[in-house]
Amino acid sequence: MRLLTFTADGIARVGVLEGRQIENLDVPNMRTLFEMGPPQTLAHRLKTGEHFALSEVKLEAPIVPKKFFHTAGNFREHATEGDKANWVSSIQPWIVFFQNVDAIIGSEAPVVYPEHLTSELDYELELAVVLAKSGKHFGVEAAEEYIGGYLIFNDITARDIQRREMQSSNFCFSKSIDTFCPLGPWIVTPDEIPDPRNLKMELRVNGEKRQSSYSGNMSVTIPEILAHYSALGYSAGDVLSTGTVSGVAAFSDDPAKNLLKPGDVMEAEIERIGVLRNCVISWEQAHGEKPPAPLKW
Repeated sequence: MRLLTFTADGIARVGVLEGRQIENLDVPNMRTLFEMGPPQTLAHRLKTGEHFALSEVKLEAPIVPKKFFHTAGNFREHATEGDKANWVSSIQPWIVFFQNVDAIIGSEAPVVYPEHLTSELDYELELAVVLAKSGKHFGVEAAEEYIGGYLIFNDITARDIQRREMQSSNFCFSKSIDTFCPLGPWIVTPDEIPDPRNLKMELRVNGEKRQSSYSGNMSVTIPEILAHYSALGYSAGDVLSTGTVSGVAAFSDDPAKNLLKPGDVMEAEIERIGVLRNCVISWEQAHGEKPPAPLKW
């Protein structure tokens, strides 16, 4: 089942995607749907019979969670490329911090380049998990029942800010700026992805392949990640990212060429889920005025 949040007739709605048609669900938002119980068993009771063509609606971020657990270091290939590029600090396993949920945007929404904050904008393709239910302090053997769905996350990062942050062994601001959290295009329930360790992952910029890997290259499993951070406490509808693969611009042979700029179009694709597509626009395009004075660090 593919669950999505969309706007039609000026109203934000939740629906089930069937082919190229969406059937509306009688629920106020996606988080409420997950809080009510397993969507696979509830959706048929909530269908209103109202249908919309996918081509005629605006896709929103599928869900805005109560908590967004941003984990990293799970793909050691990304750590290796960082070491080769002499990055300011090595990427250790078992990294976690909370993402700013106000930065979440959906597929086709623009990422705004804040020129007064950064001149090094980068992409990071990630597989993300939606928590099926609340829970804490559980082990790996129980973790599967907490997986409510999968979606794509593009972890937009201001690398110059991140370098400064990592000198203090922390990074949050660099990944939490407004529009830096594209999420979507929809949530795919686990019954449609029986093996999440066998998904091809690819990110393209203007049609050029930049990142290409498989979810099976993760050094740990998704149940292990969920169990590891369960002490922090999950709520139904929370989102947890699983880290990026190799191929980011900052660690490439020519970062200046590959870093994002206004006009670029990113396509983040994961097999059996879909394509999360976002363009980059300037601050002036977004706000109709010049950016504020540069922020001093």
